[in-house]
Amino acid sequence: QVLFFGFGWLFFMRKLFKDYEVRQYVVQVIFSVTFAFSCTMFELIIFEILGVLNSSSRYFHWKLNLCVILLILVFMVPFYIGYFVVSNIRLLHRQKLLFACVLWLTFMYFFWKLGDPFPILSPKHGILSIEQLISRVGVIGVTLMALLSGFGAVNCPYTYMSYFLRNVTDADILALERRLLQTMDMIVSKKKRIAMAHRTMFQRGEVHNKPTGFWGMIKSVTTSVAGSENLSLIQQEVDALEELSRQLFLETADLHATKERIEYSKTFQGKYFNFLGYFFSIYCVWKIFMATINIVFDRVGKTDPVTRGIEITVNYLGIQFDVKFWSQHISFILVGIIIVTSIRGLLITLTKFFYAISSSKSSNVIVLLLAQIMGMYFVSSVLLIRMSMPLEYRTIITEVLGELQFNFYHRWFDVIFLVSALSSILFLYLAHKQAPEKHMAL
Repeated sequence: QVLFFGFGWLFFMRKLFKDYEVRQYVVQVIFSVTFAFSCTMFELIIFEILGVLNSSSRYFHWKLNLCVILLILVFMVPFYIGYFVVSNIRLLHRQKLLFACVLWLTFMYFFWKLGDPFPILSPKHGILSIEQLISRVGVIGVTLMALLSGFGAVNCPYTYMSYFLRNVTDADILALERRLLQTMDMIVSKKKRIAMAHRTMFQRGEVHNKPTGFWGMIKSVTTSVAGSENLSLIQQEVDALEELSRQLFLETADLHATKERIEYSKTFQGKYFNFLGYFFSIYCVWKIFMATINIVFDRVGKTDPVTRGIEITVNYLGIQFDVKFWSQHISFILVGIIIVTSIRGLLITLTKFFYAISSSKSSNVIVLLLAQIMGMYFVSSVLLIRMSMPLEYRTIITEVLGELQFNFYHRWFDVIFLVSALSSILFLYLAHKQAPEKHMAL
């Protein structure tokens, strides 16, 4: 836990907050503690498979980890988010503690009402029991996981496969760059005309003093109006050309990036990622198909995928094989890969998201929101990874989590995954289809 806390602290300092001077230690501590206890849950999953520590010790650490992370996600983080939001509002500075409590109570109300539409309530447990809290956290986290998984399953092959790359030649890039330069020359030429006109008007004002008399004033006004109409027309042309130049510049940068991807796809590493793209395409189709089957027939697997796959293979080939022994080792490798890729992918996504929307004033609030998302994501990962483990290794996890509706979470994941994947396919199809049309228009 100390090592995980230190890694979370370093990630916070070196990645998230490296460009900001103002640092709140309470934000750093909350983020690092959330990361530490989230990673500890994944460590305990590995310990369950390998049989590390006594079972009573693992049960105690599971209980401790869940209590601490639920305390952070439901009580501490929402309160401090409200506190820093109120702190950024000058009118509420004097009573920011009171308004922070009001915002936290509002969050608790909606957080609790979240359980009404879903079959996750259990009258056997108290209001603040682990089951009641984790059931609601699980809904939010599983929804987030399914959205990211659906988009990632579609976007990954689209990014890696050379099939989706449009054919870009050096002649296309040169032609677009030539148009961009011509547009820039036209902008410079028209701006010079505007500058010279202003200079001429200024010199006339210096050479001829202010007009005297009634007719002189009328002449001055009519001349300036006529000149200003001409200049305003040229300025409108300049604005239109600048907008066109921005579009041409973005399209040129896009063509250069596509050309680099084409060159990269010809290398050994590019061919490797292209092969991965085909593999993930098959996986995406299979995952969408299985999610549809699970939703239509309202089914959830009782056996973990590794054990089920080994049993089917052994029965098909008719060989002697220790299914229990090998399912343990393969499950360990599979769960380890899922954990590492989940943590790495989420941290990369959080970093990009933070850089995109953060500022010196909002950075504390955004980091706390990221900590909230991270904690809910990892808690939900435990709910779903449980199904990937052989039955004998998920006993303690099931005892600690209590009488949750595990089947509901898997069905809910399938529903959101299917919606996210199909929406991503439609979005990427439209974007891919419009790219050549946009290039032709420019």
